[in-house]
Amino acid sequence: MKDKILPFVLKNMLEHDGSANPKAVLGLVLRSNPDLKKQVPQVLETINTIIKDYQDKSKADLKKELIKIAPELAKEKPKEVIKGPLKELPNAKKGKVVVRIAPSPSGPMHVGHAYGALLNSTYAKMYDGKFILRIEDTNPANIYEPAYQMIEDDANWLTHGKVDRVVIQSDRIEIYNKYIKQLTGQGDAYVCDCDPDIWREMKSKKAACPCRDLSKADQLIRLNKMYQPTNEGGYAEGEVVLRMKTNINHKNPAMRDFSLARIAEHSHPKTKSDNRVWPLMVLSVAIDDHELGITHVLNGKDHYDNGVKESLIMKQLGWEAPVYRHWGRINFEGMKLSTSKTRIAIEQGEYTGWDDIKLATLKALRRRGYQVDAFAKFAVEIGLSMNDKTVSQEEFWKNINSFNKEIVEPIANRYFFVEDPVEIIIEGLTNTKVKLNLHPDDTKRGQRELKVNDKVLITKKDQAELEEGKVHRLIDACNFIKEASGFSFHSFDYLEFKDSKHKGKILHFLPNDAKQLIGAEVMLLDGNKVNGKVEKSITKQKVGDIVQLERQYFARIDSIEKGKVVLWYLHK
Repeated sequence: MKDKILPFVLKNMLEHDGSANPKAVLGLVLRSNPDLKKQVPQVLETINTIIKDYQDKSKADLKKELIKIAPELAKEKPKEVIKGPLKELPNAKKGKVVVRIAPSPSGPMHVGHAYGALLNSTYAKMYDGKFILRIEDTNPANIYEPAYQMIEDDANWLTHGKVDRVVIQSDRIEIYNKYIKQLTGQGDAYVCDCDPDIWREMKSKKAACPCRDLSKADQLIRLNKMYQPTNEGGYAEGEVVLRMKTNINHKNPAMRDFSLARIAEHSHPKTKSDNRVWPLMVLSVAIDDHELGITHVLNGKDHYDNGVKESLIMKQLGWEAPVYRHWGRINFEGMKLSTSKTRIAIEQGEYTGWDDIKLATLKALRRRGYQVDAFAKFAVEIGLSMNDKTVSQEEFWKNINSFNKEIVEPIANRYFFVEDPVEIIIEGLTNTKVKLNLHPDDTKRGQRELKVNDKVLITKKDQAELEEGKVHRLIDACNFIKEASGFSFHSFDYLEFKDSKHKGKILHFLPNDAKQLIGAEVMLLDGNKVNGKVEKSITKQKVGDIVQLERQYFARIDSIEKGKVVLWYLHK
């Protein structure tokens, strides 16, 4: 007996710095020597004796002894180190992790979806795993057909095109029907025709529904009637529901004989009227998570009970449940995120569409120029935390804008834009060339050139704020003075402005020369537009590029038309 036990004691002691856990050793011994199961007391006694005999030996001596008697146990298993921005997932193996997000097609995705999607996709990337987009559309009454493509586009944007598979639940009705019949046939589900209010009262009192005890044969007859049209003797919508047979005394009422499927005769945009029995979410999710090989379910803790129900369904079908991990609620205070309400507002003309600049949809944010990695950084910083959070609109955008600026600031070329321009004439300013870097920190990127004379454009607001007698500066060009009679050239050198006792404003500007300018329209956050002029060299950029309108804000080029560039405000 001692010879059989000694190797496992030594291995356990090496793994725990010279101390050993007798019960852990017992488990290892019995798994390798089933014949000792009838002698557990003697085995435990022998384990404790060996531990006492070897407790004063060094790790080197323990290893030497183990190599001598059981070299195969002495081999150290290489520990797989997963490096990533997030904490490791339990039972996760590199190349084996499969995660998913599961939005419903009631509209496109918004910032509320981005956190969960990015958390899942980051874990998939961290483990070289797979990321699945599953569109859950088993509620025919709440489907907005354009959302299918919108959601797929949003998911591809969030993952940089790394969606491994797109699954639409309504395409899988036959799979659900197969397991509905299996659960009913094996006595784990039953068709209930009780009045819903009476049934809820019975459930609260832990009383079994009379439908529960009908024979399997009767249950299958009832189930067949769920699939039959009413004019052929079938049940009507709302008349029955398929329930899971669980512990009616469960301490959590939500776990008592919960619903699995119901009849819905509302026309589905994909299946039309070909199906009338629809699985409820817990059933379709349990089946899909198994069939798709989902290893880890990462979602909000409001889905905790659903995860327990799904595990119960899987157990009855003989499947192993995935690992469930949840995060706390994130309440985005002050943001309008309801897709159903937004859809109505669009139809009523309150918004121009799903990409209206006033919305927090991913379509709108992409059009403004937000980079997905800014949202990814926000998601990773929160991580898989169970703490509930209330994030104010101001706080959220402050963080996102900071992260986004880190990404766009190094790549955005600079241009002068003058909103609501007015001409001023600077007497004494002769023709001069002003060379400006496209980016202040990257001279290799090149320059743009402005030919400046006495006629320049500044904003109407700046003109009103120029003080008489002060030395003002056209940025990177020259200094001038406002006098009672107008404006006069002062000097070119910046130090003449900086050291002046009468220092005034620094202004961005444009030469009033049609050959060097193009009209510009900027869409602002409130949906209003401002117009002005911008350097014509901006037309060398492409639609979609992020630029900085110098000394003002970042913007995305939305279109380049004949005689006009349209930009969308991003952030400062």
